[in-house]
Amino acid sequence: MNGRSLRLGYIPLVDAAPLFIADTLGFAEQEGLHLSLHPAPSWSALRDMLAMGAVEAAQMLAPVPVAGALGLGGNPAQFDALQLLNANGDVIGVSQPLAEKMRAAGFGFDFADAYRAGQALLAAAGGRLRIGVPFPFSMHAELVHYWLENLGQPLPETLEIRTVPPPLMAAALKADEIDAFAVGEPWGSHSVEQGVGTLLLPGTAIWAFAPEKVLAVRRGWADDNPDLAGRLMRAIWRACRWLGAPENRFLVSDILSGPDRLPISAEIIDRALSGRMIISQGGEERDVPGLIEFFSGAATFPWRSQAAWIGAHLALRNGLDPVQAAQAAGQVFRADLYRLHLRNAGADLPGASEKLEGALHAPTAVASERGRMILPADEFFDRRIFDPAAVQR
Repeated sequence: MNGRSLRLGYIPLVDAAPLFIADTLGFAEQEGLHLSLHPAPSWSALRDMLAMGAVEAAQMLAPVPVAGALGLGGNPAQFDALQLLNANGDVIGVSQPLAEKMRAAGFGFDFADAYRAGQALLAAAGGRLRIGVPFPFSMHAELVHYWLENLGQPLPETLEIRTVPPPLMAAALKADEIDAFAVGEPWGSHSVEQGVGTLLLPGTAIWAFAPEKVLAVRRGWADDNPDLAGRLMRAIWRACRWLGAPENRFLVSDILSGPDRLPISAEIIDRALSGRMIISQGGEERDVPGLIEFFSGAATFPWRSQAAWIGAHLALRNGLDPVQAAQAAGQVFRADLYRLHLRNAGADLPGASEKLEGALHAPTAVASERGRMILPADEFFDRRIFDPAAVQR
């Protein structure tokens, strides 16, 4: 096997862990690869790095390849999502003044009930609500839209969803540029540590098992370079499997923490990995099993139905045909390449490449190529079910 160097782009977040683990613990080396990891200051910069060929692959927000396929975003680049890097991992937080108004009205910050949290937020916000998200095409934005639009309450007259790079979210709160945020860990916890934010909900309270980041490449790269793509996918998949073992959690925190990776203490990083979140400066703790998931429950599988959900919702907000958008989006999540390159690596593969999203209210056994696999609960907070075959105009 010939050695080969690949450049990978990332944003300093907990869910960049598969890239670091593949490099640090030798999973890439086992595949004859040397990974050169390149940080980006923002998601738009990372998208452009991949589009222009500055990197061969990148950690990417799951909706970005879908948006590209729909012609959204002003960038003509097209991408393929080879596999998921993780499910979940986001938190929603509010500024201290807003948190105080919510507490004064009797809200207890249970960090679980999306309906009650949303109602309390809208009541406290009054006529203006400014929410920071890392990128317009992100699960953060999708979750916020889906949540607020399905609470059954009028939205503020002024509702702004602003783009703020993850490491700058706490500073934006402090400067009163935003009232709330949705961001990937550890940057939500960072706002708590800085004394400027209180965490309101985990992303799992809105969608219990949402696609978060993907391993993305330029459209056609994996088809043109099947050997390289297979090596990279296997290295990342094995890293995700290692990350999924609970006994490795503390070592993960130490590997990720550092000025050249995540400039955050290992203790704060471990909150997301353990699901034991400190939600306020007063030390209130909430347990969230599965706050971020790297492996179990087919967390790395690129379900075409998840891409279709993203595509349909992007289409509805941008005046596009949701049926065509869902179909185009499904082609971006490359379940075919996942099956091709990971079957012989030991991955258990689901019997189908799409499913009813939101239909599982508890862990459920489903058919797989090896017999049965357990999928986790994936319900939406409003108990809707998304059928990719039933999208309507």
